[in-house]
Amino acid sequence: MGGKREFPDHPVVGVGGVVIVDGRALLIRRGTEPLKGQWSIPGGTLELGETLLDAVRRELREETSLEVRVLDLIEIFERISPGPETNFDAPQAAPARPQYHFVIADYLCEAVSGSPRAGSDVTDVALVREDELAAYNLTPTATRVICKAFAIARAREKSVPLPQRAT
Repeated sequence: MGGKREFPDHPVVGVGGVVIVDGRALLIRRGTEPLKGQWSIPGGTLELGETLLDAVRRELREETSLEVRVLDLIEIFERISPGPETNFDAPQAAPARPQYHFVIADYLCEAVSGSPRAGSDVTDVALVREDELAAYNLTPTATRVICKAFAIARAREKSVPLPQRAT
């Protein structure tokens, strides 16, 4: 991975993949910062020269051992975590830099092969029904994205099947 995640010089592009299997969303417990120990959507950062869709497939494979087909963009959002406070007593104090600044594109994905299991940077995986999400203390943004994914998946089930597009 190029660049630095913590106190970056520029925003970092991230991707996530919401996989819904039999009415349950796949969650991972993060093994590293940011959000170490918290349940979240599987994903990570874009590598130089990599497309967003390739990054989603790679991250899901690395973190959950699943091969996925990327279906629909759910949402793009920013996560900016403030850094240490600026020292206002110093006359020439520089403005505080964000500790983290991610621009994240989350996608609805379909499992193609494999069984979910914890991989790199992940300590656990869970398949969770929509009505169970609150028990996993997800961030409000992750909860919103997963609920949108469930809605998109339900709409896809009701729609007329379209020819598969290459992903």
